Amino acid sequence: MIGFPIVGDWATFSTRIGLALLAGLLIGFEREWHRKPAGLRTHALVSVGACVYVVLGLILVGEEGGDPSRIIGQVVTGVGFLGAGVIFRQGANIQGLTTAATIWCSAAVGCLLATGLYVEAALASVAILLVNSLLKAIEDRLVKSDHQPKG
Repeated sequence: MIGFPIVGDWATFSTRIGLALLAGLLIGFEREWHRKPAGLRTHALVSVGACVYVVLGLILVGEEGGDPSRIIGQVVTGVGFLGAGVIFRQGANIQGLTTAATIWCSAAVGCLLATGLYVEAALASVAILLVNSLLKAIEDRLVKSDHQPKG
């Protein structure tokens, strides 16, 4: 079982918040680059906000006792509502699902950083960027090849 370290000093707190900001900016940059509705600011704020709430939960658990995973669960729920705001339906088409999922993932990275799981957060960030860029390119090629005239 992973022990959640208490954030006892400003250096640790600043490191975690700073890394959450950086991760959110990197993820948001990819969304901004592709002109998606939620970009730099949204992903940075979601990642930092998730980190702050989880750090606060860790501090309170250290002082009062309790279960820090409950705070993480509430972050997931709250960010789900935020993500729902970027999903739109136009006729048979649904848009914004990937952006909503990316917002949700940005929060997860913030939660990882809040608990001091830096390597795991870096790996998750890379995975998010790969899914949004590499898989998008593959998806585009598959769709394009499906619509090519036969013969």
